[in-house]
Amino acid sequence: MKRLTMTALAALALPALALAQSGPDTNPADVKPGTYQVEPTHTRILFAVSHMGFTTWYGDFTNASGTLTLDPAKLSGGSFDIRVPVDSVSTTNAKLDGELKSPTWFDAAQYPTIEFKSEKIVRTGHDTALVTGDLTFHGVTKPVTLKAKFNAGGVNPLTKQYTIGFDLSGELKRSDFKQTTYVPLIGDEVHLIISAAFVQP
Repeated sequence: MKRLTMTALAALALPALALAQSGPDTNPADVKPGTYQVEPTHTRILFAVSHMGFTTWYGDFTNASGTLTLDPAKLSGGSFDIRVPVDSVSTTNAKLDGELKSPTWFDAAQYPTIEFKSEKIVRTGHDTALVTGDLTFHGVTKPVTLKAKFNAGGVNPLTKQYTIGFDLSGELKRSDFKQTTYVPLIGDEVHLIISAAFVQP
């Protein structure tokens, strides 16, 4: 019985071991060229701002959509756009979330979408690049540059879809987008982090 149990456990462990050994491919040169769609379940847009100088205050947006066109051999010819609904904002504080959606802050009813569209992609390293484009938020469009880092590509073992993932980060001033409520008590400079997953349709 003991031998049978050990055999069964070994059989169950084999798929997990195979997955761990294969793993995602971290070489950006191996990425399949083509057009990808944002995978919204595992894509998040996070922001951080100083709260009166005492703490850093965090929030995020979800339910993103968009596309990525990419050829690792011709990175400069790629393009990236992402859209996110303003009313998806979350700070883990329901009262605060409601305030952010109101006209005093983001005004989700009048400006329901935040969008970033790339204009230029410049490789800066083996797996890094600068992505410059236009960010539209609260009725204002301004140029923003994001630092991009390739994480990995490969077939997602759960969905069976070919997936690639990136982390992007950047800075902006919220006053540039008519977000001046409580400045400078609440910081003007906002740090952005986009953790983005893309799949081939």
